[in-house]
Amino acid sequence: MNNKYAVNIGRQLGSGGREIGAKLAMQMGIAFYDKELINIASQESGLCKEFFENADEKATQSIIGGLFSMRFPFINDGTVPYNSCLSNDALFKIQSDVIRELAEEKSCIFVGRCADYILRDNLRCVNIFISAPKEDRIKRLCLKMDIKPEEAEDLINKTDRKRASYYNYYSYKIWGAASTYHLCIDSSVLGVDETVAFIKLFIQKKLGL
Repeated sequence: MNNKYAVNIGRQLGSGGREIGAKLAMQMGIAFYDKELINIASQESGLCKEFFENADEKATQSIIGGLFSMRFPFINDGTVPYNSCLSNDALFKIQSDVIRELAEEKSCIFVGRCADYILRDNLRCVNIFISAPKEDRIKRLCLKMDIKPEEAEDLINKTDRKRASYYNYYSYKIWGAASTYHLCIDSSVLGVDETVAFIKLFIQKKLGL
């Protein structure tokens, strides 16, 4: 019997989604992947990680103003291959393969990057979206990043638009919509630690752990 499972977390910036995911992974004793996926995709593809960082959670730029393509160096190669190009779509495909491979190997928590869509055929997945009121998110970012409220609000608006564009483009679903996920939760209601406990119980019940 396959006991491996995946938890996929979508999140609004400033909602504590990454912290909740990391604590949940620690409590459940499973692997946690957020930006770590960039390093793995870079290592497995042989491409410099800067290309994955530049395309991270960004929809292909052909739909938002000009086709994104570039020549790219390989790891440990100072030269640029002639006539070699990658689009955001190609980088998404590479990262998708990495997510599927990791999910086949072990139980994991993935944050963002359309992991719920990528693993849509995996029956042992739990898809969660974490939100919070904007005022709480602004306070969190101000404390975490030592920035002014207006800077935090601007960053929230830009990041949420970017994540929504990326998710909606690749998944053909709606980022943050309740019908897209198994569970949507406002982290400000219970706080981070109690939200972790609530989600853990939900996962255990859904998967029969």
